[in-house]
Amino acid sequence: MGLFDEVQARSLSEPEKFWAEAAENIDWIKPCEKVLDDSDAPFYRWFQGGVLNSCYNALDRQVAGGRGNQIALIYDSPVTDSKEKITYSQLLARVEKFAGALDGLNVQKGDRVIIYMPMILEAAVAMLACARIGAVHSVVFGGFAANELATRIDDCQPKVIITASCGIEVSKVIPYKPLLDQAIELSSHKPSYCIVWQRPQVEASMIDGRDLDWVEVESQGPVKDCVPVAATDPLYILYTSGTTGQPKGIVRDNGGHAVALYWSMKNIYNVSPGDVFWGASDVGWVVGHSYIVYGPLMYGATSVMYEGKPVGTPDPGAFWRVISEHKVSVLFTAPTAFRAIRQQDPDATYLDKYDLSCFKTLFLAGERCDPDTLNWALEKLKVPVIDHWWQTETGWPIASNCLGIEQLPIVAGSPAKCVPGWDVRILDSEHKEVGAGDIGAIVCTLPLPPGTFSTLWNAPERHHEAYLSTFPGYYETGDAGYKDENGYIFVMSRTDDIINVAGHRLSTGAMEEVLAAHDDVSECAVIGVADKLKGQLPLGFMVLKAGANRSHDEVIGEVVQKVRKEIGPVAAFKLAAVVDRLPKTRSGKILRATMRKIADCEEHKVPATIDDPAILDEITIALKGLGYAASA
Repeated sequence: MGLFDEVQARSLSEPEKFWAEAAENIDWIKPCEKVLDDSDAPFYRWFQGGVLNSCYNALDRQVAGGRGNQIALIYDSPVTDSKEKITYSQLLARVEKFAGALDGLNVQKGDRVIIYMPMILEAAVAMLACARIGAVHSVVFGGFAANELATRIDDCQPKVIITASCGIEVSKVIPYKPLLDQAIELSSHKPSYCIVWQRPQVEASMIDGRDLDWVEVESQGPVKDCVPVAATDPLYILYTSGTTGQPKGIVRDNGGHAVALYWSMKNIYNVSPGDVFWGASDVGWVVGHSYIVYGPLMYGATSVMYEGKPVGTPDPGAFWRVISEHKVSVLFTAPTAFRAIRQQDPDATYLDKYDLSCFKTLFLAGERCDPDTLNWALEKLKVPVIDHWWQTETGWPIASNCLGIEQLPIVAGSPAKCVPGWDVRILDSEHKEVGAGDIGAIVCTLPLPPGTFSTLWNAPERHHEAYLSTFPGYYETGDAGYKDENGYIFVMSRTDDIINVAGHRLSTGAMEEVLAAHDDVSECAVIGVADKLKGQLPLGFMVLKAGANRSHDEVIGEVVQKVRKEIGPVAAFKLAAVVDRLPKTRSGKILRATMRKIADCEEHKVPATIDDPAILDEITIALKGLGYAASA
């Protein structure tokens, strides 16, 4: 048994002792009375009776520990051609003042604050200021549609909303204030105040009595000390899409969150205090919460806030420029970012322009990473490329190659093994574990480790129904996959994306692997469409690499044969289309369920998280060319 397996075994055999030791890395105002409270199973709570403050652990203790002059955050914005660095001491000073300003507006411990901001330093200041006074922040991705924002306003009922005058998507300026005003008009709940950061690209109009200028508010705020909160008190609410159209408010507590994130920075990402860590995501997503703001700062690292894209700001070398310029040690991004880079620069010619000698590791997560993309990144970057898997609900990784413990062999297509603290099982429809290599529902044994979600905001029954009721004693991830004989986990698709072809349960993810391995294919998606004879049939969409000059029919013919050869005739894969782009969320997830509904002429609504709604029209045209979406 290697070191990793020893640590993993101990985390499951002695979970309370394991996490009590991890909790020693956090500064507590009062230590917990009980490490794991199981009195209300299956709703478990970690560090019951403990008292702390998350902002103190992220800022005050770093300054007190001698990191005051170290850079805490690097703001890099190619879309505005601006950069800024802020030290731990400077960030603490801003947060103290802004927390005082919120306190002056009567925002108290437990009150909710919505943060509707782009990727600018002020977004982090707002989050940390809320944490400082014990207010519960809910970050909503900047530019979300007014009706979606209104839904979140009514659900969490914020006392204050913090926003900016605009966001910038490559060269397109998106005014936020009109969207916010419309959302407040649509919502039943009305906030007492809106604080607006005015950006030079757009000046927001202000409503007297309700809207306040950020600069004035911050300058008048008294310095505010940290408010003690219980480990089990909520730190934030983060909304994720719900199948009913009603978003689910994921609630994260303070204590377990701090312990898990601190532990993960060293043990998973192998970061050292002072290293530059770049989570190339957005504060509106869970990655931004865990690994742009809280995780790196609690650990004493330097974190990058990047306002831009992997390509087009200005070219496919955008990521390499940031890594080289800011001496980034570890990058965490989505596989779709690397597919975009590869699509535009398949030979990675832009890499030659930059010195990446500082760069140690690439971590990929957010959507399943196809082996072809992982192998391309390995070949070009010549550093470990680690696929790891987690969810908004979990807050930190479920499965990963834990580099800070022991690097395991990298197996393309797998995020490696369960992270210590996690016990993942693969179950069939009768709740029985399946054999190695057999696909089933991926579940996690309860209790989940610290740092995961404690409930859904104002919806405990929905929490139980959505996650805990199908497989009693387990958390239902909603993902399907298998384990191999070495314990490596393979996440193949969402459970809904397991298709039934003439009685055979097949993974669309396995077919996507075959398509992605074609030399001319940059990225792809496979969905299951309704078929009167076989129940469902797979249908593929492919985006070709820049410069690929083969005929579409030729490429389609080749991938059809590849699927037949590598998966077998049982897959019945015969339908495919070449498209210019795939519909995705702003965080890079491909909207397969929406594509399937369009194909089957089912009622659907455009997801609030979609990056560009016009892509759905392009997909509809492609589907009609294949005989689907007839009434769309």
